[in-house]
Amino acid sequence: MHFFDNSQYLHLNNIISIAYRRLLKMHFKSNCGHIGGNISCLDALMTLHHLIMSSEDRFVLSKGHAAGALYIVLWSLGFLSESDLDTFCQEGTALPGHPSGSGIHGLLFPTGSLGHGPSLASGLALGARQKKLRNHVYCLCSDGEWQEGSCWESLIFAVHHGMDNLTILVDQNGLQGFGSTKEVASVEDLSPRFLAFGASVASIDGHNPEAIVTAVANRTPGKPHIVVLNTRKGRGLPFEGQLASHYLPISEEQYEAACVSTPEEVDI
Repeated sequence: MHFFDNSQYLHLNNIISIAYRRLLKMHFKSNCGHIGGNISCLDALMTLHHLIMSSEDRFVLSKGHAAGALYIVLWSLGFLSESDLDTFCQEGTALPGHPSGSGIHGLLFPTGSLGHGPSLASGLALGARQKKLRNHVYCLCSDGEWQEGSCWESLIFAVHHGMDNLTILVDQNGLQGFGSTKEVASVEDLSPRFLAFGASVASIDGHNPEAIVTAVANRTPGKPHIVVLNTRKGRGLPFEGQLASHYLPISEEQYEAACVSTPEEVDI
């Protein structure tokens, strides 16, 4: 298990604040939607890439509509430039609203249609085991996409093969395209279902980097691990927790209000 001191978490929180503002700016300038689901998973993606993953590990973005958050993470690590971000969702860009899987550091697959990421990640994990590699595979999903049968088929496969080199993070913000997950499919908390399928499961505050690090590290040998991230869609926006944050771009007024409400950086 990794151990980090308070200064490292403080430094990460500073970087997350910067990343949050840059994500808002990128979406505002591109007039692009899906800002809510990008914000809800940003803390987890930043924590995963800055503190948890090694250079040998692999990552699959299953919730492809959160591509903006991944681009911001890659920017924070120096793999994308300011000028790259300025092309987000523009004609001819390498940074579309759903990732194309071409020419972007660490982006292994194009993901737009939901429900495919767990299967892709399970295949990577099994391949790594057969090659006797020590790397770990991480996959980020939305909660709504677990209404796809393919996700559960991949989980059955991963549990059957005891793939403890696979960790799936589920952004459980409770909202999907046409309403709440409860309204659409009578689902609020996926944790009991994951447990029933035989996975190792942790349910945490998905906006808390320290909780994320601890939950990812506390895996059970012989089982795939699932971390349920309880999050707020559009966190910090005037329409936080509302369906509007799923589709609508942010207005200038909303953008400025969100920037003002973002915590300032703290001296370390």
